[in-house]
Amino acid sequence: MNPIPQHADVAVIGGGPCGALLALQLARAGRQVVLFEARDADASLVDARALALSWASVQCLEQVGAWPAWLDATPIDQVHVSQQDSWGRTLIKASDLDLPHLGMVVDYPAVTRALDLALSGAGVQVRWGCRVTRVQTLARYAELHYQSAEGAGHLSCRLAVLAEGGALIDKLDGITRQETDYRQSALLAHVRTERAQHGVAYERFSRNGPLALLPHGEGHMLVWTRSHADAERLRLAGSELLAQELQQAFGERQGRILSVDSPAIFPLRMRRASRVVARRVALIGNAAQTLHPVAAQGLNLGIRDACGLARALATASDPGSAEALRAYAHGRRGDSRAVIGFTHGLVYLFENHHPLARQARALGMNLLDILPPLRKRLAGHLVFGLGASA
Repeated sequence: MNPIPQHADVAVIGGGPCGALLALQLARAGRQVVLFEARDADASLVDARALALSWASVQCLEQVGAWPAWLDATPIDQVHVSQQDSWGRTLIKASDLDLPHLGMVVDYPAVTRALDLALSGAGVQVRWGCRVTRVQTLARYAELHYQSAEGAGHLSCRLAVLAEGGALIDKLDGITRQETDYRQSALLAHVRTERAQHGVAYERFSRNGPLALLPHGEGHMLVWTRSHADAERLRLAGSELLAQELQQAFGERQGRILSVDSPAIFPLRMRRASRVVARRVALIGNAAQTLHPVAAQGLNLGIRDACGLARALATASDPGSAEALRAYAHGRRGDSRAVIGFTHGLVYLFENHHPLARQARALGMNLLDILPPLRKRLAGHLVFGLGASA
C-alpha cells in the first residue's frame, strides 16, 4: 500500500459512486486528492440493488473512464407511468429528448468495480480499509483523523468532502439533519415475465405502494415499496405467492409473471442536511441527502452534486475557500430542493385512494401524455436536473 500523504488539496470521505466520481473529476483537473474508503480493496461487494442511472449520469461516468465496454447495463428507452384501478397513464420516451436512451440499469457492484478500476488507472490515492473518525476544521485547512489496520493517523487538506451519510455529519458545526421515517421498506427482487422487456421501465402506483419494474438483463428488477411487515412477509413468501401478488398489482402489460426470485428488503428514510457546506467542508450524495426510491432520483441527484462541486472548484485557487463553497451551495440549491420535494411529494400523493383523488391523478397523467412540451420538460428535469436541458 502506498504511504498516505500528510496533506492534500481535497480529501473525499466515502468511495461509493458519488465520492469516487468526484475524486476522478478532481484528479483529472490536476488536484491532489486522497479518497478514504472503509471497505478493503479486495473485498467482494455484495449488494442486491440495481441502479437506474439517467443518461446524464451515464455520460458523467463515461467522461472519467468509469463506463467500460464490459459493463453489463440494460437501456431504459421508455418509462411507463400508471396507477392501479385507474385509466390514466403517461409514457415518457427517449425520443422526447432526442436521446439514444433515457438511462441505463446496472448492478451496484458492477458500477463500483468500474469506478475502482478507473481510480486505479488514474493514479488516485485511495486509502482502502480506512475509516475517518473525526473532521476538525480551521480557517485555512481541515484535519482528518482516521483509523486503519495499520493504526491511527491524520491528514490535513484544504477541503474535506463527505460523500457518505453517517455520524461525521452530526459532529460538524452549523449542519443538522432532518429525517423522515417513511415506515416502509423497499422490496427488491429479480422478475421474469412472459414477454421481453424491450427497454421499458414501469412506474406503477399500486394500492399497496408504488412499484418499479426496471429492465434488467433478460428480465426486470423489482423495487416495491411496502410496509415493513408486508415487505418481510413477501420476502419469506416464496416465488409463487410473490409472483401472484405482483401480477395482481401490476397487471398484464408484460404477460404472465413467471418468477420473482432473490428478494431483499431495505428500510426507507429521507435524510436531508440543513446545509451542504461548512467551514472547509462540502457534502455530496448520501451525505447531503438520501431519498425514497420512487422516481429513482437519489443517486442521480448525488452524481449531479459531484459534478456541481467539481465545476465550482474548477477555477478556485483554494478549493476550500468560502467563495468556492458558496458557489457550490448556490449552484445545487434549486435542483436539490426540487428533486427532494418532488420525490417526497410523490410518496404521499398516491397514498390517497379516494375515487376523486384517483381521477385527478389520472387526468394529470393523461395531460402529460397529450401535451409534448410539458412531458418533455418533466423528462428533461428527471434526466438532467432542474434548470438543465437536453
